[in-house]
Amino acid sequence: MINIKYQTDKGKIIEGNSIELLSTVLREELKGKVNLIVTSPPFPLNNKKHYGNEKGEEYKDWFTKLAPIFSDLLTDDGSLVIEIGNAWEPERPVQSLLHLECLLGMVKHPEANLRLIQEFICYNPSKLPSPAQWVTVNRLRTVDSYTHVWWIAKNDFPKADNSKVLRPYSKSMQQLLKRQSYNSGKRPSEHQISEKGFLKDNGGSIAHNFFEMEALDEKREVRLPHSVLSFSNTNSNDYFLKTCRENGITPHPARMSGGLVNFFIQFLTDEGDLVLDPFSGSNTTGYCAEKLNRKWVSFEVKEDYIEQARVRFSDPSLKSSLKKMKV
Repeated sequence: MINIKYQTDKGKIIEGNSIELLSTVLREELKGKVNLIVTSPPFPLNNKKHYGNEKGEEYKDWFTKLAPIFSDLLTDDGSLVIEIGNAWEPERPVQSLLHLECLLGMVKHPEANLRLIQEFICYNPSKLPSPAQWVTVNRLRTVDSYTHVWWIAKNDFPKADNSKVLRPYSKSMQQLLKRQSYNSGKRPSEHQISEKGFLKDNGGSIAHNFFEMEALDEKREVRLPHSVLSFSNTNSNDYFLKTCRENGITPHPARMSGGLVNFFIQFLTDEGDLVLDPFSGSNTTGYCAEKLNRKWVSFEVKEDYIEQARVRFSDPSLKSSLKKMKV
């Protein structure tokens, strides 16, 4: 039985184990129809979390088995975007290769036909020191402060358009465009800079594959893509966090960044496309898809996180809201 807990005109939240559900009737229903799967699965942490996570070889086996399921769901030009953190060996100050083994297991799965298109790094300067034993107690390691974001697809040319996620020009580039001159010619790097190659205003510069969750330097402007607004999850004025605080709700501890989700939805899909998140938590993905006029399907196994989705969708900035289904 498919238990749709809430829905809008564009999407729905389904309660249950997504992998079990997507291995049965829903796999045929959604096969070849999903334009983007964007998700942050439970990380391979050594300590068990409330939201659920496997460890070691169990995690690798679980993760690798996702490959053929996700491959089946995607359109031929669709994309899979996965955010995942680093893993550490149990009781050792040694970083694990588990996340890399998981990536290799996914892209080399014989039933999936997937490949890594590009890797992104998401740096969070406000991340709490971890692993705590080796960083704050024994002082043997530095803070593990970034996550990997893997862009994976079924062929070499998935739908993508980087002109949709341009960054504002730097102040120096704005000045260059204004004066319409610069030093052209050959550089020490042996690059040949043309006389007019940088004089055209394209509306912004091409985004990089390095995301700043917050400013690296308070004196330097963070140049996020025009449409992304922010990658940070710590803004106390954020509607979701503010409402959770007012209602005594403890937010999901591993929420995916809304800015990150917005970036990939706009970069890799068009309006009306279908976006899916199999591990949605408080449903950041569905919320972003709704605001960007995409269709969406989200899965979550825990009832309390599904209830947090209601908080997100009560945001006055949304034109539509969740409608509870009769179960």
